[in-house]
Amino acid sequence: MIRTVDFRGRSLTKSQYRVELPRAQMDVASAMLKIEPILERVKNGTEEDLIDLAQEFDGVKPPSIKVSQVDIDQGLASLQPEIRSALERSIERITLVHNEQTRALKITKVVEGATVTEKWIPVDRVGIYVPGGQAVYPSSVMMNVIPAQIAKVPSIAIASPPQAEFNGLPHPTILATCALLGITEVYAIGGAQAIALFAFGMEGVCEKVDMVTGPGNIYVAAAKRALRGIIGIDSEAGPTEIAILADNSARAIEVAADLISQAEHDTIAAAVLVTDSTDLANKVREQLAKRVALTKHSQRITTALSGIQSAIVLVDSISQGIDVVNAYGAEHLEIQTKFSADDAELIRNAGAVFIGRFSPVSLGDYSAGSNHVLPTGGCACHSSGLSVQTFLKGVHQIQYDEKSFNDIAATVITLANAEDLPAHGQAMSARGEIL
Repeated sequence: MIRTVDFRGRSLTKSQYRVELPRAQMDVASAMLKIEPILERVKNGTEEDLIDLAQEFDGVKPPSIKVSQVDIDQGLASLQPEIRSALERSIERITLVHNEQTRALKITKVVEGATVTEKWIPVDRVGIYVPGGQAVYPSSVMMNVIPAQIAKVPSIAIASPPQAEFNGLPHPTILATCALLGITEVYAIGGAQAIALFAFGMEGVCEKVDMVTGPGNIYVAAAKRALRGIIGIDSEAGPTEIAILADNSARAIEVAADLISQAEHDTIAAAVLVTDSTDLANKVREQLAKRVALTKHSQRITTALSGIQSAIVLVDSISQGIDVVNAYGAEHLEIQTKFSADDAELIRNAGAVFIGRFSPVSLGDYSAGSNHVLPTGGCACHSSGLSVQTFLKGVHQIQYDEKSFNDIAATVITLANAEDLPAHGQAMSARGEIL
């Protein structure tokens, strides 16, 4: 069901490790060609065009693209009490963690009479995309909305695909979560057309946004790439992935369950175990064979575990295993070793690190308090997960008085002339001229 990659007795570079641990292929460039007509239809279209696109791609015509407040409130009213309680508890923890990410104004006194102030300003308007394909994702509503609200973004809109089962509305649990968080602007639209609506806006339907965040399929990723610049984006989210670094202290049943949990997302989801224990590797294989057959989405999981993107990786030592997982840069990385806390300190490249057997990825997906919108495809080597910072812009305010200006003027003029930009220097010396 899952292939073996053997790195024992081999010392490879970061690039070589990554070559032998490939990801599933996502041809975003080809998808961009396919969505070009959709982007144009939305850019130059009307609400009727959006409704036609919903019929074409989602198999249903929503009564209107903007969801009424009555329908949002009804989503909350119909929510099962235990789900509401779970959402509220998760909201509380996510809020607690993200409240610690706020940025304070900083004033630096460069010299007497000269200051540079760093001020953090929220993005004016954000569009959040919430998928609605193979699963329902109220967790994505929480993970995107809460940091944006803490950042004090003044205008937040959500788009989620219309569902034939719910008369062209987004899933009622999505609407309920919006209601719990006080979001009143929701659109029944999915895919590339949702990103285009946010990017271009449409008179009488939706105001243009400045930034789009949230995960989606390959066409959502393609639309984000195509429209980046017109809008800011968080990232081009790829297939989900889990890597587990484990030694013989790990429990095979738990490791297998965690691999399966992420393979459940998609047929191209990645599940990678890195271990120095052949005994653990064999036991995990046995557990996968038993447990996959019993899961609801066994066919999807089997395809994901059988793909090139998944593997059991054998290493000589946990030290080598750390090199492997740092090279791989997983979206989610679990450390299940004897010295898991110490080993976690050596991790440089991971979207989020889950330490010890009682910190599975599933906890972070919902209720740990951390954010689950994380870099995929190895991008953890240079990018971070979604946070309050995502929705803030750092702006420097520079203020010099006459004395501090005169003190530095000659330096600026010298550098301007050295770069053959004399007008820059003249902008300095002009302040001493008398008209």
